[in-house]
Amino acid sequence: MMTMPARRTAALLACAAFGFASSAFAQDKSIKIGVLNDMSSLYADIGGPNSVAAVKMAVEDSGLKAKGWTIEVLSGDHQNKPDIGVNIARQWIDADKVDAIADTPSSGVALAVSNLVKEKNSVLLNSGAATADLTGKACTPNTVSFTYDTYMLANGTGKALTKAGGDSWFFLTADYAFGHALERDTSAVVTATGGKVLGGVKHPLNTADFSSFLLQAQSSKAKIIGLANAGGDTTNAIKQAAEFGIVSGGQKLAALLLFINDVHSLGLKTAQGLTFTESFYWDLNDQTREWSKRFQKVSPKGSMPSMTVAGLYAEILHYLKAMEALGGNPHDGAKVVAKMKELPTDDPLFGKGPLRQDGRRLIPAYLFEVKKPEESKGPWDYYKLVATIAPEDAAKPLKDSDCPLVKK
Repeated sequence: MMTMPARRTAALLACAAFGFASSAFAQDKSIKIGVLNDMSSLYADIGGPNSVAAVKMAVEDSGLKAKGWTIEVLSGDHQNKPDIGVNIARQWIDADKVDAIADTPSSGVALAVSNLVKEKNSVLLNSGAATADLTGKACTPNTVSFTYDTYMLANGTGKALTKAGGDSWFFLTADYAFGHALERDTSAVVTATGGKVLGGVKHPLNTADFSSFLLQAQSSKAKIIGLANAGGDTTNAIKQAAEFGIVSGGQKLAALLLFINDVHSLGLKTAQGLTFTESFYWDLNDQTREWSKRFQKVSPKGSMPSMTVAGLYAEILHYLKAMEALGGNPHDGAKVVAKMKELPTDDPLFGKGPLRQDGRRLIPAYLFEVKKPEESKGPWDYYKLVATIAPEDAAKPLKDSDCPLVKK
């Protein structure tokens, strides 16, 4: 049996150990962030090296380096393959002691990495992946999504076009998690708004030939052909649809996910009239213009930022704000994300808005239309604003959420 003096000594040692641990945590001001995305394929222009540049901008703008923090940024190419993405993330977390994985376009990769991050108690800062499942049925205490999701895209573009008379739809869908989620969410909005879905066809990711898929869409006689894809798949489908005379024949293309880099690649002559939904445009206001012109100077290709690149910048700023509020790096992903949800978000690109318990940040969305060539006043002047979608309408209501973190 332990004597009274021995118990006192043990208690003192325990307190000392706790104090040492707390002091060590408070002094640990080192952070590693891994930017995981498509660096070389169909989504490379949307994010790729531009995402890395945006993260480095956020690190500098946070001011933490001047306060004695050491912040390292790594990058990796997941090639749009979940197994490769998970292998890189696992290596980063286990061997390189990376604290947060960032960006993750390609929903299949993001869902797989989200599971790993939960298992390892790290952090996933998603800006690139669109599937609403990341803040829905697949939500975890370690993942946040800042920029957009398939619910937002469906309730922006899908609802607007159906209300405007486009009440019959046919989908060209990328055959993986993102495409499936986008078709699912848009179909639900179309039917709820009084429209009909006449059919759809799945196409392989990063395909070069859309001819057979477009012929099926054309023969469906649907008023709207919904492109439930992104990046190079979207631009290829739009170019080939023009060759088939689909739009001149009376059908309308709905680019359910379109980025400014896609419009730049297509050119206004081909892209004019496309209607789509985004949560960011460089020319929205004085603050977005100022930041975007700064970004363009560090962009590897001298391009304006996509929505996901802008969202990633804002997300990293908020992540670093949470780290500073904690007083040091706890190397506890769930604890960091909880602090991110506790602190109000506020940045020059998206303004203020809560980060909800499901990990979804509430921000406005915008319905845009691509300008005609004669309407553009200069380089990158591509969009005209059709409507603003309130934050509470751009995200799935918590009362309808299937995220297990949501307390109803």
